[in-house]
Amino acid sequence: MNNRDIEILAKTIYGEARGEGEEGMEAVACVVMNRYRAKKWFTGYRIEFGIKIPSVAETCLKPKQFSCWNKNDVNYELLQNLNEQNELYLSCLQLAAKAISGNLEDFTNNATFYHNRSVSPSWAKHKSPCYEVGDHLFYNDVS
Repeated sequence: MNNRDIEILAKTIYGEARGEGEEGMEAVACVVMNRYRAKKWFTGYRIEFGIKIPSVAETCLKPKQFSCWNKNDVNYELLQNLNEQNELYLSCLQLAAKAISGNLEDFTNNATFYHNRSVSPSWAKHKSPCYEVGDHLFYNDVS
């Protein structure tokens, strides 16, 4: 892991769950780490010397997976200007480092997807959440 992984994970946590409190932010971190470890279609990879290597940063940045990285999302511009003078972002950096170092317990029941309660994505139809916190529903049975 490298500093880019920590920075992009921290920004993802901030962009996706800054209003959900510590538990909600930790749950998003768990989802990213579960996706990274799964090595499935939703895992992001970087290429080094022609070899695909799973990457936390590329998992976060994979197109259309975390809405805060969609260029038309209201959070996208906000993430471009985050810096360490923002106390909540500093907290997200610490959480990201904890998750990447393997010191964050996955209390989401191995969730790899989530959505805000205000939307009903097609992939969530006929699925039951495995975890809920704040305005987010988490799922571990999405292929």
